[in-house]
Amino acid sequence: MKRISTVLAGVLATIASGSAIASAHDGSSTAHASRATEVLLRHTGLGSILTTSSGFTLYEFTRDHASVDSCVKVHGCAQVWPALETSGQPTAGSGVKASLLSSIRISGGARQVTYAGHPLYTYSADSRGSTGYVGVSAFGGSWYALSASGHAVK
Repeated sequence: MKRISTVLAGVLATIASGSAIASAHDGSSTAHASRATEVLLRHTGLGSILTTSSGFTLYEFTRDHASVDSCVKVHGCAQVWPALETSGQPTAGSGVKASLLSSIRISGGARQVTYAGHPLYTYSADSRGSTGYVGVSAFGGSWYALSASGHAVK
């Protein structure tokens, strides 16, 4: 319950301030990525999960279907859960299946990284290496980490 309250407080603060998230935690702007994005596999207490090259957990949104970003359609969602963007073909780090990496076009012409058909997101209030937001319910769905096989890690 504390985790949900913490997430809700972060969501409300972000929406109230109207601020946009300036980074997808991998050093690239959420508006325009400067280079191809690398996805890594990191070992955590939850198991091995996908992360950015900077070590931030990557999330799937359970409202997404068939490589479609549903978060952008929910007011305030994209500011709290920024899409992981890329300017080129995303690259796979050790343990990540390159055949499962792809990207989709999202609003504004940007490209969002997908894994096994799941659009990938970061969490704006996350800290490097954190898994505390895995399983959080927000914006009408749940946010889970992904394994190297593309399955939800809960």
